[in-house]
Amino acid sequence: MTPYDYAVLAFYFGFMLAISWVFRRFVTNVSDYFRGGGKALWWMVGGSAFMMSFSAWTLTGAASQAYRNGWPIIAIYVANSLGFLINALHFAPKFRQMRVVTGIEAVRLRFSKANEQVFTWLQLPLGTLQATLHLNAVSVFVAAVFGFDLSLTVIALGVVVLTIALLGGSWAVIAGDFIQMLILMPVCLTVTVLAVARLGGLGSFIDKLPVGHLDFGTLFSKDFLALWCVAMLLKQVISTNNLLDANRYLSVKDSRHARWAGFLGSGLYLLGIVIWFVPPMAARVLYPDLHAQFPHHDHPDEAAFIAITRAVAPVGMLGLLVSGIFASTMSAMDAGLNKSAGIFIKNFYQPVMKPDAPDRHLLKAGKVITLILGALIILAALKFSQLKQLDLFIKMQRISILIGVPITVPLVLALIIRRTPAWSGWSTVLVGFAGSIFLEDYVSIDWAARTFAHGAVLDATSQEYWRQAIQLLGNVALGTTWFLFTTLFWKKSPPADRERVERFLTRLDTPIDFAAEEGAGAANDARQAAAVGWLCVAYGSFVILLVLIPNPLTGRLAFLGCGGLVAGIGAVLVRQGRRVVPAP
Repeated sequence: MTPYDYAVLAFYFGFMLAISWVFRRFVTNVSDYFRGGGKALWWMVGGSAFMMSFSAWTLTGAASQAYRNGWPIIAIYVANSLGFLINALHFAPKFRQMRVVTGIEAVRLRFSKANEQVFTWLQLPLGTLQATLHLNAVSVFVAAVFGFDLSLTVIALGVVVLTIALLGGSWAVIAGDFIQMLILMPVCLTVTVLAVARLGGLGSFIDKLPVGHLDFGTLFSKDFLALWCVAMLLKQVISTNNLLDANRYLSVKDSRHARWAGFLGSGLYLLGIVIWFVPPMAARVLYPDLHAQFPHHDHPDEAAFIAITRAVAPVGMLGLLVSGIFASTMSAMDAGLNKSAGIFIKNFYQPVMKPDAPDRHLLKAGKVITLILGALIILAALKFSQLKQLDLFIKMQRISILIGVPITVPLVLALIIRRTPAWSGWSTVLVGFAGSIFLEDYVSIDWAARTFAHGAVLDATSQEYWRQAIQLLGNVALGTTWFLFTTLFWKKSPPADRERVERFLTRLDTPIDFAAEEGAGAANDARQAAAVGWLCVAYGSFVILLVLIPNPLTGRLAFLGCGGLVAGIGAVLVRQGRRVVPAP
């Protein structure tokens, strides 16, 4: 990295801290701190929802899969787009219509107080673990590729994320995610265009790729690839349409804004399929062996995106890309941190320990818990950085399938199969965990090879396809079967339980009327647009100034295009903020 790249990184971190300082004034109560008061506009929530589900793993672990194997990794991202589309068409408005501060509150309304505590104490360690893995992954990657001190990288990045979540709460998280999305996507698009141009155009790029990288026929010839694609489709749809992940839509202003936020997330993922995975495949053409480029990295193919950026991008743009990698991790980590703190306060501390606590007390307690959880995540990431036996792709997939799926299956089905007894929630999780143990230990790869595969011996990739697919599909099948079985006991549920569920379902199906429920004067549309708009203008202007770096004309135009896009969107938002007339 050049001094220009380091200057870009320094500005980026300072800018992210400035966002938290600006949005600290938006926080006046617990609802503001943990879900933006249910006032955020669709474009902010859509960008934030997209970034929450996106992490540095996409530009490192997932990029390494595109580098090695080509197209199959896009199955996960097509599934993400489909998941957000289903959000838009059905679940997103329902999530907002639950009228809760955290998704776990909806668990209490749909199941029981006992289920609320079960899912609270399942989600808190899992959420902390996921945030730890995100922080660990990007820190190990950056330290190995650029020679940064690993411990200092973990601490510095963790402290910045913690400060953002601590000062500005969910408002800073949502606004920061939106602005980071505006930074990340143009940079990745620029690298994609320059990479294809470097290889002589689109036709030449396709011709030079290794055989099979764009061969969709391998879907039926590669052992278990089709099964894996089906499993990933189901996994990502589940992960974007369950009560735990409803948090991304609880902050939106009303049902209509929730729907449009889902459409935005879906569209961004479709664009991402091209701009995230063409560059690492281009790196495979230019650098068939990345060991020479990154000799100190245990998995040098995870640096494929960095390699192609260094080769084709102008001086200074690598700093923007690294900022984007940091941004993707920060958005996943700060959203998880804010979400976990909200769950602890609203679903354990308030109902169990301080049922009569005033809102001011809960807000202070929320900030204390955010600080504690952030410190735990940083310390755990320092420990995790020593575990290198699995690459990023396998780490993230194993935890998500074996632990995350059993928890989320009943939280999707609860919205589809509406009348089940209270114990259907926690008991389905137990069945899923038992299934994870059984599938991990007893459904062997050797048996799969003898029974289904074309050959008696499976290569490492096919083995992983089988393992992930059978564990995911097995968990979903077991959990769904058990949840359906519990419907037989609905009529035996106590009358109070049935009345509570019916009230929840009525709320779930009633659209939000913001003016009637909150009062027209409670909206802060103009304030949101103006604050985010001026921040975008500031960052876009900084990127435009990078045209002064000595670069060829194409490099200067790249900075002008990226910065102009961000600043232009900011100018539109500022103008929109001036047009909105506050209600009297």
